[in-house]
Amino acid sequence: MPRFAANLTMLFTELPMLERFTAAAEAGFQGAEILFPYDIAAPELYRAALAAGLEIVLINAPPPNWAGGPRGFAAEPGLEERFRRDFERSLRVAQALRARYIHVMAGRAEGPAALETYIANLAWACERAPHASLTIEPLNPADMPGYFLQDYDLAVEVIRRIGTPNLGLQFDTYHAQALTGDMLACWRKVAPLVRHVQVGGHPGRHEPDSGTQDHITFFRELDDIGYPGWVSAEYTPLRQTARGLQWLHEAQGRLPH
Repeated sequence: MPRFAANLTMLFTELPMLERFTAAAEAGFQGAEILFPYDIAAPELYRAALAAGLEIVLINAPPPNWAGGPRGFAAEPGLEERFRRDFERSLRVAQALRARYIHVMAGRAEGPAALETYIANLAWACERAPHASLTIEPLNPADMPGYFLQDYDLAVEVIRRIGTPNLGLQFDTYHAQALTGDMLACWRKVAPLVRHVQVGGHPGRHEPDSGTQDHITFFRELDDIGYPGWVSAEYTPLRQTARGLQWLHEAQGRLPH
């Protein structure tokens, strides 16, 4: 059965951040991800996760202002020094949190120069942090206009061109459905490169069972191939988080052990 993590930036927001770890554990999650864990001291976050028995699975890099700030700089020509400086900070935070993955965000850019900048920055990051596991994730243009990485074929090309073992794909069922119209077909195409999975219903990005995708079949496929990573719940709950976790209980109860 896949291991499920709660995205604590989006779930259990009725509680203060440090209390969300215990709530997630009590709901049945085994891990947590935090998109931008830069406003609370990393030791406090780590202690809260440890007390709840949760592993911190993933953080995003770089550390922008979550409310309307830039979504990364990795593909933006001319911002290489800022990318490196901010990546160093994210790396320190990830190490303090014992976070398994760092999602490197591309930012808004386009064209051949952006692609070469993206590849150069990612190659530098992979060499700078060979002990870390880095991910890249295609995002759909409706939610993230102008974002450089909006295509799974491009993501595969980038990963293969860099060719290092510490760079992989982050697969989000919500974005995959929005970008391709067939989340399961997309998954089957890119699965060998996937390091981390996130789930959310499409349309709306609410609970996985609120959308059009068949997440139970998806979870079974993860189980069938022996997917070793995490499945993170990254969505905006339609109601109080704990009241919308039927999908999680169903998955944990119906998937084979």
